[in-house]
Amino acid sequence: MAELYLKPLPIPVGVGMAAEVGDMIKPRVVILGGCGFIGRNLVQYLIENDLVSTVRVVDKVPPQTAWLNEKHQRLFNIPKVQFKSANLISPASCQSALSVEEGGGFDYVINCACETKPGQTDPVYREGILKLSLNCAVEAAKLNVKRFVEVSSGHMCSSNKVPHKEDGKIEPWTYLAKFKRQVEEELHNIAGLNFTIVRPAIVYGIGDRHGLVPRLVIGAVYKHLGEMMKLLWGKDLKMNTIHVTDLCRAIWHLALRDDTLSQIYNVVDKGDTTQGMISNLVSEIFNINHDYWSSINLSLCKLDMASLVDEVNDKHLGPWAEACTQSGVENTPLTPYIDQELLYNKHLYMDPSKLESTGFSWLVLQISRDKLQEIIDDYVSMNLFPRSLIL
Repeated sequence: MAELYLKPLPIPVGVGMAAEVGDMIKPRVVILGGCGFIGRNLVQYLIENDLVSTVRVVDKVPPQTAWLNEKHQRLFNIPKVQFKSANLISPASCQSALSVEEGGGFDYVINCACETKPGQTDPVYREGILKLSLNCAVEAAKLNVKRFVEVSSGHMCSSNKVPHKEDGKIEPWTYLAKFKRQVEEELHNIAGLNFTIVRPAIVYGIGDRHGLVPRLVIGAVYKHLGEMMKLLWGKDLKMNTIHVTDLCRAIWHLALRDDTLSQIYNVVDKGDTTQGMISNLVSEIFNINHDYWSSINLSLCKLDMASLVDEVNDKHLGPWAEACTQSGVENTPLTPYIDQELLYNKHLYMDPSKLESTGFSWLVLQISRDKLQEIIDDYVSMNLFPRSLIL
Protein backbone atom coordinates (compact mmCIF):
# COMPACT_ATOMS: atom_id res chain seq x y z
CA MET A 1 0.00 0.00 0.00
CA ALA A 2 2.93 2.37 0.56
CA GLU A 3 3.42 2.64 -3.20
CA LEU A 4 -0.06 4.15 -3.58
CA TYR A 5 0.89 7.01 -1.28
CA LEU A 6 4.07 7.75 -3.14
CA LYS A 7 2.56 7.40 -6.62
CA PRO A 8 -1.09 8.54 -6.78
CA LEU A 9 -3.26 6.70 -9.32
CA PRO A 10 -3.41 8.53 -12.66
CA ILE A 11 -6.58 10.47 -13.48
CA PRO A 12 -7.66 10.97 -17.12
CA VAL A 13 -7.17 14.46 -18.47
CA GLY A 14 -10.44 16.38 -18.70
CA VAL A 15 -12.17 14.65 -15.83
CA GLY A 16 -13.78 17.27 -13.56
CA MET A 17 -12.31 17.75 -10.08
CA ALA A 18 -9.23 15.72 -11.08
CA ALA A 19 -6.93 17.44 -8.63
CA GLU A 20 -9.35 16.91 -5.77
CA VAL A 21 -9.84 13.23 -6.63
CA GLY A 22 -6.08 12.77 -6.86
CA ASP A 23 -5.63 14.28 -3.43
CA MET A 24 -8.30 12.06 -1.91
CA ILE A 25 -6.14 8.95 -2.28
CA LYS A 26 -3.22 10.60 -0.54
CA PRO A 27 -2.93 10.40 3.25
CA ARG A 28 -4.05 13.03 5.74
CA VAL A 29 -1.41 13.91 8.31
CA VAL A 30 -1.28 15.68 11.66
CA ILE A 31 2.02 17.23 12.75
CA LEU A 32 2.05 17.96 16.47
CA GLY A 33 4.44 20.80 17.24
CA GLY A 34 4.25 21.67 13.56
CA CYS A 35 5.43 25.27 13.95
CA GLY A 36 8.68 24.14 15.55
CA PHE A 37 11.98 23.52 13.81
CA ILE A 38 11.39 19.90 12.79
CA GLY A 39 7.66 20.37 12.27
CA ARG A 40 7.92 23.26 9.81
CA ASN A 41 10.49 21.38 7.74
CA LEU A 42 8.27 18.29 7.74
CA VAL A 43 5.40 20.42 6.42
CA GLN A 44 7.72 21.66 3.68
CA TYR A 45 8.84 18.16 2.75
CA LEU A 46 5.31 16.72 2.57
CA ILE A 47 3.86 19.64 0.61
CA GLU A 48 6.71 20.24 -1.83
CA ASN A 49 6.82 16.53 -2.70
CA ASP A 50 3.00 16.35 -3.02
CA LEU A 51 2.77 13.43 -0.60
CA VAL A 52 -0.39 14.33 1.29
CA SER A 53 -3.91 15.64 0.77
CA THR A 54 -4.02 17.55 4.06
CA VAL A 55 -1.58 18.57 6.77
CA ARG A 56 -2.99 19.73 10.07
CA VAL A 57 -0.39 21.67 12.02
CA VAL A 58 -1.03 21.64 15.76
CA ASP A 59 0.94 23.97 18.02
CA LYS A 60 0.46 26.30 20.97
CA VAL A 61 2.53 28.89 19.08
CA PRO A 62 0.73 30.36 16.02
CA PRO A 63 2.62 30.56 12.72
CA GLN A 64 2.57 34.37 12.89
CA THR A 65 4.82 34.39 15.98
CA ALA A 66 6.93 31.30 15.24
CA TRP A 67 9.78 33.08 13.38
CA LEU A 68 8.95 31.37 10.07
CA ASN A 69 10.96 32.41 7.03
CA GLU A 70 9.20 33.53 3.84
CA LYS A 71 9.12 30.08 2.27
CA HIS A 72 7.59 28.47 5.35
CA GLN A 73 5.09 31.33 5.67
CA ARG A 74 3.87 30.69 2.13
CA LEU A 75 3.55 26.95 2.75
CA PHE A 76 1.55 27.51 5.93
CA ASN A 77 -0.90 29.68 3.97
CA ILE A 78 -1.88 27.18 1.28
CA PRO A 79 -5.28 25.43 1.54
CA LYS A 80 -3.79 21.98 2.18
CA VAL A 81 -2.23 23.20 5.42
CA GLN A 82 -4.54 23.73 8.39
CA PHE A 83 -3.43 25.29 11.66
CA LYS A 84 -5.02 24.37 14.96
CA SER A 85 -3.98 25.96 18.24
CA ALA A 86 -3.72 23.52 21.15
CA ASN A 87 -1.99 23.01 24.46
CA LEU A 88 -1.34 19.28 24.22
CA ILE A 89 -0.68 18.96 27.96
CA SER A 90 -4.46 19.16 28.30
CA PRO A 91 -6.25 15.91 27.28
CA ALA A 92 -9.32 17.86 26.13
CA SER A 93 -7.20 20.15 23.97
CA CYS A 94 -5.38 17.13 22.57
CA GLN A 95 -8.70 15.49 21.68
CA SER A 96 -9.79 18.66 19.89
CA ALA A 97 -6.47 18.85 18.03
CA LEU A 98 -6.99 15.39 16.52
CA SER A 99 -10.74 15.68 16.04
CA VAL A 100 -12.19 14.37 12.80
CA GLU A 101 -13.64 17.02 10.52
CA GLU A 102 -15.16 17.06 7.07
CA GLY A 103 -12.96 15.04 4.75
CA GLY A 104 -12.43 12.12 7.11
CA GLY A 105 -9.96 11.14 9.78
CA PHE A 106 -6.21 11.29 9.76
CA ASP A 107 -3.89 8.51 8.61
CA TYR A 108 -0.64 9.56 10.30
CA VAL A 109 0.12 11.51 13.46
CA ILE A 110 3.71 12.68 13.88
CA ASN A 111 4.68 14.01 17.29
CA CYS A 112 7.36 16.69 17.09
CA ALA A 113 5.97 18.50 20.14
CA CYS A 114 7.78 18.67 23.46
CA GLU A 115 9.29 21.07 25.97
CA THR A 116 12.76 21.95 24.67
CA LYS A 117 13.51 25.14 26.57
CA PRO A 118 16.65 24.56 28.68
CA GLY A 119 16.89 25.10 32.40
CA GLN A 120 13.33 24.14 33.34
CA THR A 121 12.33 22.15 36.43
CA ASP A 122 11.71 18.43 36.49
CA PRO A 123 7.88 18.82 36.74
CA VAL A 124 7.87 21.13 33.71
CA TYR A 125 9.67 18.55 31.58
CA ARG A 126 7.46 15.75 32.95
CA GLU A 127 4.35 17.58 31.79
CA GLY A 128 5.79 19.02 28.58
CA ILE A 129 7.35 15.76 27.38
CA LEU A 130 5.90 12.67 29.09
CA LYS A 131 2.32 13.79 29.71
CA LEU A 132 2.07 15.60 26.38
CA SER A 133 3.32 12.64 24.32
CA LEU A 134 1.12 10.12 26.10
CA ASN A 135 -1.98 12.31 25.70
CA CYS A 136 -1.34 12.42 21.97
CA ALA A 137 -0.59 8.71 21.70
CA VAL A 138 -3.74 7.69 23.58
CA GLU A 139 -5.87 9.87 21.33
CA ALA A 140 -4.16 8.52 18.21
CA ALA A 141 -4.93 4.97 19.36
CA LYS A 142 -8.61 5.85 19.83
CA LEU A 143 -8.71 7.12 16.26
CA ASN A 144 -6.92 3.97 15.01
CA VAL A 145 -4.42 5.92 12.93
CA LYS A 146 -2.19 3.93 10.61
CA ARG A 147 0.94 5.17 12.38
CA PHE A 148 1.89 7.37 15.30
CA VAL A 149 5.51 8.50 14.95
CA GLU A 150 7.20 9.66 18.15
CA VAL A 151 10.23 11.91 17.63
CA SER A 152 12.36 10.92 20.62
CA SER A 153 16.00 11.73 21.43
CA GLY A 154 19.36 10.25 20.47
CA HIS A 155 20.96 11.17 23.82
CA MET A 156 20.31 7.72 25.27
CA CYS A 157 23.84 6.53 26.05
CA SER A 158 27.36 7.99 26.03
CA SER A 159 30.20 5.99 24.48
CA ASN A 160 33.11 6.87 22.22
CA LYS A 161 34.19 3.28 21.57
CA VAL A 162 31.17 1.69 19.89
CA PRO A 163 28.26 3.53 18.23
CA HIS A 164 25.06 3.11 20.22
CA LYS A 165 22.46 0.78 18.75
CA GLU A 166 18.73 0.96 19.39
CA ASP A 167 18.74 -2.10 21.65
CA GLY A 168 21.86 -1.04 23.59
CA LYS A 169 22.24 0.10 27.18
CA ILE A 170 20.10 3.11 28.10
CA GLU A 171 21.53 5.88 30.29
CA PRO A 172 19.93 9.19 29.18
CA TRP A 173 21.89 12.30 30.21
CA THR A 174 19.55 15.16 29.21
CA TYR A 175 16.14 15.98 30.63
CA LEU A 176 14.58 15.57 27.21
CA ALA A 177 16.12 12.12 26.70
CA LYS A 178 15.20 11.03 30.25
CA PHE A 179 11.50 11.72 29.73
CA LYS A 180 11.47 10.65 26.08
CA ARG A 181 12.78 7.27 27.23
CA GLN A 182 9.79 7.00 29.57
CA VAL A 183 7.54 7.86 26.63
CA GLU A 184 9.15 5.08 24.57
CA GLU A 185 8.43 2.55 27.30
CA GLU A 186 4.82 3.67 27.81
CA LEU A 187 3.90 3.55 24.12
CA HIS A 188 4.07 -0.25 24.28
CA ASN A 189 1.33 -0.21 26.92
CA ILE A 190 -1.24 1.74 24.90
CA ALA A 191 -3.72 -0.72 23.43
CA GLY A 192 -4.29 -0.45 19.69
CA LEU A 193 -1.49 2.06 19.07
CA ASN A 194 0.44 1.57 15.84
CA PHE A 195 3.68 3.40 16.53
CA THR A 196 7.25 3.93 15.39
CA ILE A 197 9.95 5.77 17.34
CA VAL A 198 12.77 7.79 15.83
CA ARG A 199 15.81 8.89 17.83
CA PRO A 200 17.51 11.78 16.02
CA ALA A 201 21.09 12.86 16.57
CA ILE A 202 21.77 16.62 16.81
CA VAL A 203 19.37 18.09 14.24
CA TYR A 204 20.46 21.11 12.18
CA GLY A 205 19.21 22.97 9.13
CA ILE A 206 17.00 25.93 8.24
CA GLY A 207 15.14 27.07 11.34
CA ASP A 208 17.48 25.39 13.87
CA ARG A 209 17.79 27.26 17.16
CA HIS A 210 18.91 24.67 19.71
CA GLY A 211 21.03 22.16 17.76
CA LEU A 212 24.15 23.70 16.21
CA VAL A 213 23.00 27.31 16.01
CA PRO A 214 24.20 28.23 19.55
CA ARG A 215 27.71 27.21 18.43
CA LEU A 216 27.36 29.35 15.31
CA VAL A 217 26.25 32.27 17.46
CA ILE A 218 29.21 31.72 19.80
CA GLY A 219 31.52 31.75 16.77
CA ALA A 220 30.00 35.08 15.78
CA VAL A 221 30.55 36.40 19.31
CA TYR A 222 34.27 35.58 19.15
CA LYS A 223 34.53 37.30 15.79
CA HIS A 224 32.91 40.35 17.37
CA LEU A 225 35.34 40.18 20.30
CA GLY A 226 38.37 39.49 18.11
CA GLU A 227 39.36 36.61 20.38
CA MET A 228 40.16 32.92 20.05
CA MET A 229 37.24 30.58 20.72
CA LYS A 230 38.03 28.15 23.56
CA LEU A 231 36.14 24.86 23.90
CA LEU A 232 35.77 22.08 26.46
CA TRP A 233 36.74 18.40 26.18
CA GLY A 234 38.66 18.24 22.89
CA LYS A 235 38.15 17.70 19.20
CA ASP A 236 37.34 13.98 19.44
CA LEU A 237 34.12 14.44 21.44
CA LYS A 238 31.42 12.67 19.40
CA MET A 239 28.60 15.01 18.38
CA ASN A 240 26.76 13.03 15.71
CA THR A 241 24.33 14.98 13.53
CA ILE A 242 21.42 14.68 11.12
CA HIS A 243 20.24 17.31 8.66
CA VAL A 244 16.57 18.18 9.19
CA THR A 245 15.69 17.32 5.59
CA ASP A 246 16.95 13.76 6.06
CA LEU A 247 15.17 13.49 9.40
CA CYS A 248 11.89 14.45 7.70
CA ARG A 249 12.54 11.97 4.90
CA ALA A 250 13.31 9.22 7.43
CA ILE A 251 10.13 9.93 9.41
CA TRP A 252 7.97 9.55 6.31
CA HIS A 253 9.93 6.57 5.01
CA LEU A 254 9.47 4.69 8.29
CA ALA A 255 5.83 5.69 8.74
CA LEU A 256 4.83 4.05 5.45
CA ARG A 257 6.46 0.66 6.09
CA ASP A 258 4.72 -2.28 7.77
CA ASP A 259 7.99 -3.75 9.07
CA THR A 260 8.76 -0.65 11.17
CA LEU A 261 5.74 -1.09 13.45
CA SER A 262 6.67 -0.92 17.18
CA GLN A 263 10.33 -0.36 16.25
CA ILE A 264 12.91 2.25 17.28
CA TYR A 265 15.34 3.77 14.77
CA ASN A 266 18.41 5.95 15.19
CA VAL A 267 18.33 8.77 12.65
CA VAL A 268 21.91 9.94 12.20
CA ASP A 269 24.01 10.80 9.17
CA LYS A 270 27.06 8.90 7.89
CA GLY A 271 29.61 11.58 8.76
CA ASP A 272 30.42 10.54 12.37
CA THR A 273 30.46 14.21 13.38
CA THR A 274 32.79 15.30 16.18
CA GLN A 275 33.23 18.55 18.08
CA GLY A 276 36.44 19.11 16.12
CA MET A 277 34.62 18.93 12.79
CA ILE A 278 31.98 21.40 13.95
CA SER A 279 34.53 23.78 15.46
CA ASN A 280 36.64 23.74 12.28
CA LEU A 281 33.62 24.71 10.18
CA VAL A 282 32.53 27.46 12.59
CA SER A 283 36.08 28.84 12.57
CA GLU A 284 36.14 28.84 8.76
CA ILE A 285 32.80 30.63 8.50
CA PHE A 286 33.77 33.43 10.91
CA ASN A 287 37.51 33.47 10.14
CA ILE A 288 38.49 32.92 13.79
CA ASN A 289 40.86 30.60 15.61
CA HIS A 290 39.85 28.02 18.20
CA ASP A 291 41.53 25.84 20.79
CA TYR A 292 40.63 23.50 23.65
CA TRP A 293 41.10 23.91 27.37
CA SER A 294 44.07 22.22 29.03
CA SER A 295 43.68 19.05 31.07
CA ILE A 296 44.30 21.06 34.27
CA ASN A 297 41.45 23.45 33.43
CA LEU A 298 39.23 20.51 32.52
CA SER A 299 39.86 18.96 35.94
CA LEU A 300 38.73 22.19 37.57
CA CYS A 301 35.65 22.25 35.31
CA LYS A 302 34.54 18.89 36.64
CA LEU A 303 34.68 20.23 40.18
CA ASP A 304 32.44 23.25 39.55
CA MET A 305 30.68 22.83 36.22
CA ALA A 306 27.71 25.01 37.15
CA SER A 307 29.86 28.07 37.92
CA LEU A 308 31.88 27.56 34.75
CA VAL A 309 28.74 27.40 32.58
CA ASP A 310 27.40 30.59 34.18
CA GLU A 311 30.69 32.35 33.56
CA VAL A 312 30.86 31.22 29.92
CA ASN A 313 27.27 32.23 29.19
CA ASP A 314 27.79 35.62 30.83
CA LYS A 315 30.87 36.17 28.65
CA HIS A 316 28.87 35.49 25.47
CA LEU A 317 25.49 37.10 26.13
CA GLY A 318 26.66 40.73 26.43
CA PRO A 319 28.76 40.84 23.23
CA TRP A 320 25.96 39.08 21.30
CA ALA A 321 23.47 41.74 22.36
CA GLU A 322 25.99 44.44 21.44
CA ALA A 323 26.60 42.93 17.97
CA CYS A 324 22.85 42.69 17.35
CA THR A 325 22.35 46.33 18.31
CA GLN A 326 25.18 47.48 16.05
CA SER A 327 23.66 45.60 13.09
CA GLY A 328 20.11 46.80 13.71
CA VAL A 329 18.82 43.41 14.87
CA GLU A 330 16.11 44.56 17.26
CA ASN A 331 14.63 41.19 18.21
CA THR A 332 15.87 37.65 17.66
CA PRO A 333 15.21 34.17 19.07
CA LEU A 334 18.88 33.29 18.62
CA THR A 335 21.16 33.11 21.63
CA PRO A 336 24.68 31.92 22.49
CA TYR A 337 23.33 30.47 25.76
CA ILE A 338 24.14 26.76 26.20
CA ASP A 339 22.60 24.76 29.02
CA GLN A 340 24.91 22.86 31.36
CA GLU A 341 23.65 19.42 30.36
CA LEU A 342 24.75 20.02 26.77
CA LEU A 343 28.30 20.83 27.89
CA TYR A 344 28.94 17.59 29.75
CA ASN A 345 31.78 15.37 28.61
CA LYS A 346 29.28 13.02 26.98
CA HIS A 347 29.56 11.43 23.55
CA LEU A 348 26.68 11.29 21.09
CA TYR A 349 27.78 8.37 18.95
CA MET A 350 24.98 6.55 17.11
CA ASP A 351 24.73 3.56 14.79
CA PRO A 352 22.64 4.21 11.63
CA SER A 353 22.68 0.60 10.34
CA LYS A 354 19.12 -0.32 11.36
CA LEU A 355 17.68 2.63 9.44
CA GLU A 356 19.93 1.86 6.47
CA SER A 357 18.68 -1.76 6.46
CA THR A 358 15.19 -0.47 5.55
CA GLY A 359 16.55 0.92 2.28
CA PHE A 360 16.83 4.51 3.45
CA SER A 361 19.53 6.63 1.83
CA TRP A 362 20.80 10.05 2.88
CA LEU A 363 20.79 13.26 0.87
CA VAL A 364 23.20 14.96 3.28
CA LEU A 365 25.85 12.43 4.21
CA GLN A 366 27.80 14.70 6.52
CA ILE A 367 27.92 18.18 7.94
CA SER A 368 29.47 20.85 5.70
CA ARG A 369 30.25 24.54 5.66
CA ASP A 370 27.62 25.15 2.98
CA LYS A 371 24.87 23.60 5.10
CA LEU A 372 25.82 25.70 8.12
CA GLN A 373 26.18 28.83 6.00
CA GLU A 374 22.65 28.49 4.63
CA ILE A 375 21.27 28.49 8.18
CA ILE A 376 23.06 31.77 8.90
CA ASP A 377 22.06 33.28 5.53
CA ASP A 378 18.41 32.45 6.20
CA TYR A 379 18.51 34.21 9.57
CA VAL A 380 20.37 37.18 8.08
CA SER A 381 17.64 37.54 5.44
CA MET A 382 15.10 37.74 8.29
CA ASN A 383 17.25 40.31 10.16
CA LEU A 384 17.66 37.89 13.06
CA PHE A 385 21.45 37.51 12.78
CA PRO A 386 23.97 40.41 12.61
CA ARG A 387 24.92 40.85 8.98
CA SER A 388 28.20 42.55 9.93
CA LEU A 389 29.53 39.32 11.50
CA ILE A 390 29.48 37.35 8.24
CA LEU A 391 31.03 39.97 5.95
